[in-house]
This record gives sequence, C-alpha cells and structure tokens, in this order.
Amino acid sequence: MRYTTHRWTDGQDAYREACEHGDEGVIAKLADSRYEKGRRSRNWLKFKCTLDEEFVIGGYTAPKGSRIGLGALLVGYYEGRDLVYAGKVGTGFDDATLRSLHQRLSGIEQDTSPFTRGPIHAADTHWARPQFVAEVGFSEWTRDGKLRHPRYIGLRTDKDPTDVVQEMP
Repeated sequence: MRYTTHRWTDGQDAYREACEHGDEGVIAKLADSRYEKGRRSRNWLKFKCTLDEEFVIGGYTAPKGSRIGLGALLVGYYEGRDLVYAGKVGTGFDDATLRSLHQRLSGIEQDTSPFTRGPIHAADTHWARPQFVAEVGFSEWTRDGKLRHPRYIGLRTDKDPTDVVQEMP
C-alpha cells in the first residue's frame, strides 16, 4: 500500500495517474466520513485500475452447481505459432451469454488442447478449435503469466484469432 497526498478535487486525474503508475487503484471517500471496519459503505469507494485485452478461446470447463452452459472459458494468445494458455475466465457472464457461448463452443469441440504452451489444470475440460476471440478485463498479469481477476466482457467478431497476441503496456 502506498499513501499519497489527499486530494479534495480532480479525482479523475488522481485515478488516471494511479493507473499510469501501475497502482491497483484509488480509494475515494466522503470528506467527513469515518472508516467502518468490516462494513461496506457508499462513503468509501474503491476504483480499481483494469486492463482489457483480446484472448483466443481454446476451451471451457463444465458448469458446477446451479451454473448453466459452462463454468469458465480457457483463453490464450498467440506467440508465433504457439497458442499460449493465459488462464480461466469465470465471471462476467449472464445466463443468456452462458447459453450462447456453450452453444457456439460445443459445436467446435475437439479431443485435444489447442494450447501448445502453458500448463492447464482444469477438471472437466472441453477443448475447442480456436475460432473465437473474447474481450477480457483483468487487473494484471501474474508472475507465472496468467490473468489476475479476469472477467468476460464480450466476443470480438471483428478480430481474427491468429492476430491475437499478448499486449505489452
């Protein structure tokens, strides 16, 4: 955690600067409010810096519990001819999206992983031909090259999967 000078104005500038410096985000609070331990309040708000990138969908996991369609997408990016595994995306879906993605992906399933690099430890995995590109928001890359806190934003029908590479800040 890094403490910075309190600002009374220009909150959007403070947020932009924090993201440019690689900080996780900023905390904004109502000037006369006190912190209430263990309680969420609209008087203290967290604004997280996030990244967005496109990723190739190479498979999905089976749903668990009351979840429908699929559990998580397995995504990656191209590095030369290699499809490098970048992680699982298991949030950001509504029921209609889960059904739609499952219908699309189950129609292009294959027996083997399309990922040629990166360990994948996912139970109940369904592999798919790498034909679809997903826009994914996330907080950062982990040390082992996986997405931290990824969330599904949507499909990119305007992007060829083979053009998807890891973006560098």
